[in-house]
Amino acid sequence: MLSLTKEQEASFGLELATKRQEHADLDAAINTLTQSHIADRMLIQRLKKRKLALKDRIVQLENYLLPDIIA
Repeated sequence: MLSLTKEQEASFGLELATKRQEHADLDAAINTLTQSHIADRMLIQRLKKRKLALKDRIVQLENYLLPDIIA
């Protein structure tokens, strides 16, 4: 198990909050572009790919901060 210092925890926590906000912003942008019917499909695909990468990083950070404890 990875042992984190308080500084690392704070850093990961801040990064997690930032990534969650960015993920929510991308979701809103994708929805708006999809509904506008004038958006470039390639742009939407790139945004979706970025959103998926953010989700992967969010899960990774959550696992660092809240590891599964097998009882």
